[in-house]
Amino acid sequence: MSGVNRQTVDLSKYPDLVVIYLGMRMNMLRGLKTMIGFGPRIQQSVDAKPEGLLLHENLLFSLFPPHFGMRQYWRDFESLERWTRSEPHRIWWQNFLKDSGGTGFWHETYFMRGGMEAIYDDINHSVGMMRFAELKPARGPMFGARVRSGRMGEAPAPPLTEQDLYR
Repeated sequence: MSGVNRQTVDLSKYPDLVVIYLGMRMNMLRGLKTMIGFGPRIQQSVDAKPEGLLLHENLLFSLFPPHFGMRQYWRDFESLERWTRSEPHRIWWQNFLKDSGGTGFWHETYFMRGGMEAIYDDINHSVGMMRFAELKPARGPMFGARVRSGRMGEAPAPPLTEQDLYR
């Protein structure tokens, strides 16, 4: 009788690895159109092989209501942050924050060197860490992922400032 073939991975080449889970959930019927529209655009951005993206995997959280997502592995936070500030992501994010299109969006980020951060935009049904942790407004210092995660250094200009969002 043979046992289970257990394996592990050597992550020593990735000391600054970042894993991010992202999800988009339909909140109202028009959200289905928004979600379907994002699929090809996300695939195009992955096919462009952004610097620092090690792996992208699509996920299905539920069919009803539709709740799709992805898991990405990034070499480091700087690569991920740089990509989020560039085209096409910057424009997607600006447009989403002005109108979520009947959807909710969330991400949870985990860092090899320690720390986590999360954001939940128009999520009307608890997912992930929001199911057990106290929710706080993502305002002021908590507006950006760099501060939420405890990362040092100055962040690049955000796709949309807090002032622009809440005018």
